[in-house]
Amino acid sequence: MLKQRLIAFLPVKGGIVVQSIDFERYLPVGKPQIAVEALNQWGIDEIILADIEATPFGRCIDREMVRDVSKVCFVPLTVGGGIRSVAEMTDLIHSGADKIAINTAAVRTPELVTQGAETFGSQCIVVSMDVRRNQNGQFEVFIHSGCEATGVHPMELARRAERLGAGEVFLTSIDRDGSKIGYDLELAHAVAQSVRIPVIVCGGAGHPKHFYDGLKLPNVSAVAAGNYFHFSEHSATVTKSYLRKACPQNVRLDTYVDYREFSYDDRGRIDRQTDEHLEKLFFEFHPREVI
Repeated sequence: MLKQRLIAFLPVKGGIVVQSIDFERYLPVGKPQIAVEALNQWGIDEIILADIEATPFGRCIDREMVRDVSKVCFVPLTVGGGIRSVAEMTDLIHSGADKIAINTAAVRTPELVTQGAETFGSQCIVVSMDVRRNQNGQFEVFIHSGCEATGVHPMELARRAERLGAGEVFLTSIDRDGSKIGYDLELAHAVAQSVRIPVIVCGGAGHPKHFYDGLKLPNVSAVAAGNYFHFSEHSATVTKSYLRKACPQNVRLDTYVDYREFSYDDRGRIDRQTDEHLEKLFFEFHPREVI
């Protein structure tokens, strides 16, 4: 059985990884290379890197940034932002990307999805969709970094993406972005049930149980988060340990430090250990991991 994946989403603005809140407020985190290297060491399964200014500024995600990031990334790397041609996809894959995420172009020039799939294979093409409820309370896809309404329902776009040859759908709830209250499960369920290709859910994770809630939905193969992973060193490992112990899920947990013997508080964090236990750990040696 395939393992379910934990994915880190890194939005980049002005060359810096940022925390995103409602697609409107952004807090700086740091250089993409440092963020990717840290996540790579902390046990994340995949990374999605997206330049959220590329489309508004009429350019493609910077190839040099992708090249620098790929040098320290040893997990699958998906990149997106302003991609409008197969030639740009080719440049990004030659720069170290494993997959290409298409967002605005999937709505405006859907034939690009097919062209990319025919050139690189469906497994390389991810259709990314940003969704919020409109004034009528209905789900609607927004493009141009979440600024432009399309009138397209996410289920419709997901089915179209599958027909055109996309290998995955990356689904983000704008309404839940940065909220820490959990994924929009109604949205995720509706989209995941409408297609046979894998769906990645993003937007709203703030507790390890939120990842479990997303992963238990049929056809959701991965759960992603941005802000959740930024300022806690072992957040990916702790989350995977929680998913394996508190609510068993089929996730990969193969780091030396795995927290399997620990318990968790109501916030999903590791309970404080006794001084005796901490003193014992102080003298334990763990060899450097080779990934």
